[in-house]
Amino acid sequence: MEPVAGQDVRGALPDGLAAAIRETAGDIAALLRRGADTGLPVPGSEWNVGEAAAHLAQANELMADIAAGHERNYGDGTPQSLVSANERALAEFDERRAEPLAAMIVAQADAYLKAWDEGPTEETVVTPLGPMAPAVLGSYLLTHMLGHGYDLARALGRPHMIDHARVELTLPFLVTAMPRVTDTSRTAGLTAGYAIRLWSGARFGVTVTNGAVSVDSPPPARPDCTILIEPVTFLLLALGRRGQWSALARGHLLVRGRKPWLAPRFPTLFKAP
Repeated sequence: MEPVAGQDVRGALPDGLAAAIRETAGDIAALLRRGADTGLPVPGSEWNVGEAAAHLAQANELMADIAAGHERNYGDGTPQSLVSANERALAEFDERRAEPLAAMIVAQADAYLKAWDEGPTEETVVTPLGPMAPAVLGSYLLTHMLGHGYDLARALGRPHMIDHARVELTLPFLVTAMPRVTDTSRTAGLTAGYAIRLWSGARFGVTVTNGAVSVDSPPPARPDCTILIEPVTFLLLALGRRGQWSALARGHLLVRGRKPWLAPRFPTLFKAP
């Protein structure tokens, strides 16, 4: 499997992506439909359950509109502008009840898939994190739902819905987004080559050259640092939901290479939006 390869604009979605989008939306809706208290705080967030669910409903609608070819202005492609756009959108949308939000999350995920089935005609679409291939937008939608679905599961004391197969389907988006969410204050002056290898077999390389970040598949032949990581841990680290030191302590993250001391620096090079 080459999980980070580009996709044909007019071809099918990557294997399993449509089912993962539909099932993840359903899993999130099931969390909300079990008598969810929407006033509960979301751990590590300023939002409560109702606000996080409302954000998901709005974001799924945004992705569906973009897939259908509708122009939507939502920030300028930077993580900072995305945060501001999210807050404005929530302030303008007052639905916080669990059942209506659950229905909206599912309906808008289905609307994205319907828009795809009707046929993307553009080589790129404009998203909140910049231009992407249409198939990468689907990976973005899945990634976004998994991140906030994980938050909702934690808030409600329920099992989350992230698994190895779904993590691999997030990779087209993550490798596209990584150079766009680089923390330039952290990469300044750095030159290093990383190989990232998920235990499921997926792999890619991240090269930093005088602070500029590029992502490639396959990884460089002689990386300075190789990070071997359990897939769910990888996604949670990438989305800022887990710290690297707990992953190391539990054996979910292993390091090899000529410069293993570069590994702790890697997660700090990026700022999750």
